[in-house]
Amino acid sequence: MRAVIQRVLDAKVSIENKLVSEIGTGLLVFVGIEMEDNEDDSLWLANKVSSLRIFSDKNGLMNNSVREVGGEVIVVSQFTLYAKTKKGNRPSFFGAANQEKAIILYEKFKRDLSNLMDKKIYSGEFGANMKVSLTNNGPVTIIIDTKRKE
Repeated sequence: MRAVIQRVLDAKVSIENKLVSEIGTGLLVFVGIEMEDNEDDSLWLANKVSSLRIFSDKNGLMNNSVREVGGEVIVVSQFTLYAKTKKGNRPSFFGAANQEKAIILYEKFKRDLSNLMDKKIYSGEFGANMKVSLTNNGPVTIIIDTKRKE
């Protein structure tokens, strides 16, 4: 699984001009799923996202997690995180999981994250054409890949 995590002051997702999710301070997490991903990847990623210390403490240092600051999380599925661009100019998404597998792990990731944070996780709609708006705070943007674990 691959995630692009953005620390935000606010974020929202709209589908067909209808607001479906909105958060204040917290994290916007774009998540992509590849064919080799499994439930262990979901739990590992959820643990990492919920524990990532990228929020400022009273001294202005990034020492707090989204849980510690009481932040919210909005998760958006994004298969394009597995785009391959080595050949030509048209990206290939060959590595991305098929819809049947991806939706199962996407929903599990949201449940895992909700359980770890003990709060509701907001989201977009899997497979929909979404409009995502955000105010990045920092900016802080982190990329995590469960296969690389850097």
